[in-house]
Amino acid sequence: MSAAPPRRTPSADDLIVLLAVAREGRYTGAGSRLGLNHTTIARRIDALEQALGGRVLVRGAAGWVLTPLGEHALAAAEEVEQALRRLSPAEPRLAGVVRLSATDGFSGFIASPAMAALRARHPDVSLEIVAATRRAAQQRVGVDLEVVVGKPHVHRAEAIHLGDYVLGFYASRGLLDRRGVPASVEALAGEPLVYFIESMLQVDALDAARRSTRGMVDAVSSTNVYVHVDATRAGAGFGLLPAFLADPHDDLVRLFSEEIEERLPYWLVCRPEALRQPTAVAFIAALRARMAEARDALLGRGASPA
Repeated sequence: MSAAPPRRTPSADDLIVLLAVAREGRYTGAGSRLGLNHTTIARRIDALEQALGGRVLVRGAAGWVLTPLGEHALAAAEEVEQALRRLSPAEPRLAGVVRLSATDGFSGFIASPAMAALRARHPDVSLEIVAATRRAAQQRVGVDLEVVVGKPHVHRAEAIHLGDYVLGFYASRGLLDRRGVPASVEALAGEPLVYFIESMLQVDALDAARRSTRGMVDAVSSTNVYVHVDATRAGAGFGLLPAFLADPHDDLVRLFSEEIEERLPYWLVCRPEALRQPTAVAFIAALRARMAEARDALLGRGASPA
């Protein structure tokens, strides 16, 4: 019976490739990050698996996912990355891509200004946004950070409460001129509503926000909150809108601010490895700063209700 070939020490280069694949979720993404082609990435992972004597990655629903052996190797890869940073003669400027999954409104009003502020200090940092309104994913493949509405229930991830925003009830001045101002919330029954597509809404907190408008009839429904704002401004119906997007428009009037105000939380979900990336950590700090700066607008303070 022949003995199994001895295992060799994993290459530091192979470990860095594993780190990139873990962060990107795909060989192509890791290749773009490292300046390597797909074939080289696959060859490096194969060499690492031979050295370790087992699989470090398996295919998941949305990309490559670490095995338990891969998670063990990832810890070593992060140590290699930190050691390489310490060998640098000076602390380098931040550089790299942060991938964020977030709602449309958060992406435009919070994430984009936050990245603009970060790029003013570190122009080699960039942001890629996947706009989505959904529950937190159990496997964060291909993104570093995820912002969701409502407290998430996640495993093997860090969840951070960033702050709150409010939904208010709005109508265009033109619509009110044509139909008149409803006398009460009860009088809204049968009136046209602009909001999310109910059958496609995956976020419990946003679904619960409809409770004051249950008797209304869907007029324009969309998965995109900017469509809600534009449709309400066009007079398609009464809109249940984020105050921070609606209040800047003089042609929109907020109604029943005492009776209809839903306060909803933004939560940030981070992969553990993302919290060890200086660029991602700096972006999280920029998000927090932007949330603090925009707090009054997020909470609808200073608006002029009808």
